[in-house]
This record gives sequence, structure tokens and C-alpha cells, in this order.
Amino acid sequence: MSRVANNPVQLPKGVEATVTDGFISVKGSKGNLQLALHNAVQITRDGDSLRVSAANETRQANALSGTFRALINNMVTGVSQGFQKKLQLQGVGYRAKAQGQTLNISVGYSHPIDFVVPKGVTADTPTPTEIVLSGADKQLVGEVAAKIREFRPPEPYKGKGIRYLDETVYRKEAKKK
Repeated sequence: MSRVANNPVQLPKGVEATVTDGFISVKGSKGNLQLALHNAVQITRDGDSLRVSAANETRQANALSGTFRALINNMVTGVSQGFQKKLQLQGVGYRAKAQGQTLNISVGYSHPIDFVVPKGVTADTPTPTEIVLSGADKQLVGEVAAKIREFRPPEPYKGKGIRYLDETVYRKEAKKK
């Protein structure tokens, strides 16, 4: 069995999990999340914890049990605490402004970019050069952050672009005559 799947998923207070018809849904203070289960995975409830196990002894079922345990743990963490990604804009004149569900980004193009933030993710700009994305779904928050970073990834010579807050950009030396 997967070593990851051996650990139970603890449900904190205020979080409800229900398993019905091949789906697991988790409700909490930050929202509701739902996940379709694979038929090679079984979930049993043990009081205030969930146990994920392989339905049969195949290698695929063993691997999927660990994967689904991690996904369910991310769901429980998301609906109780939430997830956050921070992006930083570096460059002269690079700025962003959140207006409701639209993020207005100016990163050196001839026109500003109006990015519509999907439902389930909130964008905030505490400073003009910082974007904070937060939401309950870890995968969705990361995907939105990656899409925003794609508009102007950091370049290796001057370091200009959109980067994650904890990202290190390796700089190259300029050409010499």
C-alpha cells in the first residue's frame, strides 16, 4: 500500500465530508469542493478522520490511493484555511490593479491586459507591483497564478517580468564585446 495513503485525513471542526455515488464533497467555512473518485479507491470514515485505501491489490490502485489521499487532504485544508499565491511584478512601469473579478495588468505591452479571474479565486493588489490570489481549490489557485505569470515570465538578463514571490530567477551575464 502507498505510504501516503496510510495516514488518515483529519477533519477539523466545522468541516463536513460526505461520500456518495463515486463523489466526495467537502464543506467548510471557505466553500464547498467536490471530487470524482476512481473505482480503484475506497474511502472509509473513522469518526473525525477519513481513510483512503486501494480497492484491489494492483499497482495502479496502490498509486491512486496515495494520490486521492493527497487530493482529499488538499480539499480539507482548502475549505478550512484556504490557499494563497503571491505574484510580484518587476520592471519599470509594471503594475496591476484588481477591479472586482477583473485584473488589469500593465507589463510593457502597447495595451493593458484585462484578465478575468475565474469564480472561486479572489485577486487582491495590496501594492501596484504585488498580486495576491486566494481560494479554496489549490489546483485552481495555482492554475490562475500560472496563467497570469505567462503574460510576462521573468527574463534572465534583467529579471523583468511576473514572478512568484518565493521564486528565484537565475540571471545571465550580458554579452561582452
